[in-house]
Amino acid sequence: MFVLNACQIMFPSEDLTETLRTLQAEIAYLDIPQVVLLTHVDKVCHAVQEDVTFVYSIRILQEKLQKAAEVVVLPVSYVLPTSEFASVCHRSTVMLLSHSDLWKVSLEYISRPCTVVLATITAALYYLWGREGQTPVLVCSDAFRVFLQRHCPVVAERFSPTPWCWGGRLQTLVRVLIKSSPQVDYRNELIRTADGGQISLDWVDNGASAAYPECYSRPTVLILPGLTGNSRQTYVLHAVSQATRRGYRCVVFNNRGFGGEELLTPLTFCAADTSDLERVVLHVRELFPQAPLLGTGVSLGGMLLLNYLARKGSEAGLVAGLTMSVSWDTLESCASLEQPINRLIFNRHLASSLCRAINRHRKMLETVVDVDHVLKARTIREFDERYTSVMFGYKSCLDYYQEASPNYKLPRTTVPILCLNAADDPFSPKHALPVALAKRLPNVALLVTSHGGHIGYLEGLYPRGEGYMDRLFGQFIQAAFDHPGDLKGACSIKEDLLD
Repeated sequence: MFVLNACQIMFPSEDLTETLRTLQAEIAYLDIPQVVLLTHVDKVCHAVQEDVTFVYSIRILQEKLQKAAEVVVLPVSYVLPTSEFASVCHRSTVMLLSHSDLWKVSLEYISRPCTVVLATITAALYYLWGREGQTPVLVCSDAFRVFLQRHCPVVAERFSPTPWCWGGRLQTLVRVLIKSSPQVDYRNELIRTADGGQISLDWVDNGASAAYPECYSRPTVLILPGLTGNSRQTYVLHAVSQATRRGYRCVVFNNRGFGGEELLTPLTFCAADTSDLERVVLHVRELFPQAPLLGTGVSLGGMLLLNYLARKGSEAGLVAGLTMSVSWDTLESCASLEQPINRLIFNRHLASSLCRAINRHRKMLETVVDVDHVLKARTIREFDERYTSVMFGYKSCLDYYQEASPNYKLPRTTVPILCLNAADDPFSPKHALPVALAKRLPNVALLVTSHGGHIGYLEGLYPRGEGYMDRLFGQFIQAAFDHPGDLKGACSIKEDLLD
């Protein structure tokens, strides 16, 4: 059966009357009461209006369509020659439907069980076929690759995202809504900074560790959350769970103003200012000088960690670094987040969260910035123009973005670094990833998955538990702590650089 939309068909002017008379004869022969012409009738049948009766009977149409074996919908402005139209009339039942009727018919056929089953099978086959292209791409030196494949096998495993959650935006959003929160009991510590401020650290000492019963030698993992994150974020809790089950100690570095503590000075944080991180690393090293220390950063936390490693070089005091979902080029990341959909879903939400934090510390911050002006920011770029660049003394927002971007600073790093990014991360576009640098730097490995979004990496039908990112974290920190000599050798790093 052919279903045609009257307002979408353009008939040739010649033989119009004869064509419609043929159509009427066919409809009478096929026991269809009347032709249904509901839209733009005057444009189609003006020459034979006296010969055509227009009747609307959706019930009759539905009955006829239920008996049909096939429905064909012609596209908009489809030109049907008179000869072909007449041929169709002799072969098939022809109905001319309005726009609303066409949608009703389409929905009826889409909702049929056979259609649903076929669509499900097609989607499943596409998903399974697509898995062939979902092995992560590992960009690094040959020696680093051998080390990772031997001690961190997850880098060579296929990452198959949750079937109903493929896209980067969905992965990013669903992770926030569905990811579980492992039970973690922190011990909080406040340390003072040189400017009179304070930093909130959340510790998990893991005193019951069987692998490392001695406190002084127990490996420590330093975790840096994202832009508006703290120690209670689900990805932080899962990281702590991965580390403690392996016997390690954890400490979460909460950015100023986001760990529940009060601001003692009119200063918060930014991705380019590593002074607070330097203070934290020094503090941890003083407490446990014989315990190896590894740093891991997520999103902005990863940017901060990379900038710190580049600034400190061989004096970083870390055995290795691990970053997830880093924005390598801040300007490119802002441009991506300002695309219409990303602006609506992510940009405005993050800007609002930052503004709430500023408003919470209004009394302290209004001495150095125009808080009311800052609170009117609707995007991250506007926030950085009105607050971050002013607070940290940059001439413009662009100057701050250039200083905050870690991609240009990778050559100044010396410790082994593994960096995880997704090609569909709306916060970090694929073209901005430092692939060329990772190819020539012996101590940097870039692992790129085809899916995963921003801090998503959800897999399985109901992805509440640990995901790909969590498993990578657990395997890499264990590889770094268990095989430090192999790691240094693979990255061509002298022994004295990391001691």
